[in-house]
Amino acid sequence: MLLTLSYSAPNATDLGYLLHKHPDRHQSFSLSVGRAHVFYPQADDDRCTAALMLEVDAIDLVRSKRLKASDAFSLGHYVNDRPYASSSMLAVAIGQVFRTAMTGRCDARPELAATPLALEVELTSVPVRGGDDLVRRLFAPLGWSVEVTPTPLDASFPAWGDSPYSTVRLAGELLLGAALRQIYVLLPVLDDTKHYWVSDDEVGKLLRAGEGWLAVHPERELITRRYLAHQRSMVVDATARLVESGDDVAVETPEVNTAAPLYQLRAEAVMTALKDVGARRVADVGCGEGALLRRLLVDPVFTQITGSDVAARELAKAEEALNLRELSDRQRERIRLIQSSATYHDPRLRDQDAIVLMEVVEHLEPERLPALVGSIFGDAKPGAVIVTTPNADYNPLYPALPAGRFRHPDHRFEWTRAEFADWAATVGATHGYVVEHRTIGEVDAAAGSPTQLALFRRI
Repeated sequence: MLLTLSYSAPNATDLGYLLHKHPDRHQSFSLSVGRAHVFYPQADDDRCTAALMLEVDAIDLVRSKRLKASDAFSLGHYVNDRPYASSSMLAVAIGQVFRTAMTGRCDARPELAATPLALEVELTSVPVRGGDDLVRRLFAPLGWSVEVTPTPLDASFPAWGDSPYSTVRLAGELLLGAALRQIYVLLPVLDDTKHYWVSDDEVGKLLRAGEGWLAVHPERELITRRYLAHQRSMVVDATARLVESGDDVAVETPEVNTAAPLYQLRAEAVMTALKDVGARRVADVGCGEGALLRRLLVDPVFTQITGSDVAARELAKAEEALNLRELSDRQRERIRLIQSSATYHDPRLRDQDAIVLMEVVEHLEPERLPALVGSIFGDAKPGAVIVTTPNADYNPLYPALPAGRFRHPDHRFEWTRAEFADWAATVGATHGYVVEHRTIGEVDAAAGSPTQLALFRRI
């Protein structure tokens, strides 16, 4: 099994820093599925290619009690494609060999780890159960251009047709960590089988690897079902948690086609606003599983990061997603996670350059908004506050959203642009902030943008 990953740019050998594998060395790793080798066929200043090759012993695979043999007849345990097909075993190797790279962490090149890179990926002998179009349906919505080359059964006898295997080539500009997590999830999905028994912890693996992209993927149900080996209880659990954590996931597929998913544009807009106000000490209130915290952590500009949430379960997920236990002491000193409510005064939120309320206010009952305003603007008094919330004017452009319904079942209200502007103006005048409004997402001439942002600067 072979995976190659290429990066083209000046100083392309920095790919070695991101993968935590030196370009001048051949490295081998003993895994539960065999032996993995990492080497670099090309390592030039303008292009660098890393290769992951997995060698599987078919006999050990059969004898191992940890691994599942799905063939019904005894000889089939020994004569099968498992050692050669790039599927769940290669995904396991990716998850173990490139574990740190998948988290998006790189102390040596943090800016590069947080920057979309021009990547090319080639996967050989990929079993595709569902046709070549399935590969495009899975990868294209994530920003990849996709090329699929079927492998003939026998090149000497073209009339025999193609085998179930293909070479898959992907190209796109993505964060390296996100690219690896997508491949990790989608390889066994293409094969629609796993070589090991699927236990309850697979749901957690799927949610961690799918953070930031799976909740809004148009093939989310198929991916979840196949990744979890059609185990109904797990599929139901994973789907419910995806919907719970992925705000607007049910409807953010408007007729107007945006260049990037709205959740990504939203996070980028918040990061831009933080840079515009020169923030270094930032609190993400209502941080959830840490989607914004991950971006803050890899950017050295932010020297003190606080993530707060009322739910202990969400903070536990954020701790795991951020891989806090494996961070260096210097990195751990930059970030803290606290259990707190946005509606209560909390001295730990004071002395911040900026506080972020990203898709938070609409989850509160309207009568509790004054408590939030008093806590954030009156007590914490940061130098800046960034608030994002859905724009109700835009809702009619979502064909899947019935008239009069909110984008998410947990939303208590959704403001029009005029209502948000009135609220922001009152808050700013009362507490000494000037307000700037910004759009997020593609702007419709009549309805505005899907998400609206208010940037409050303290006078």
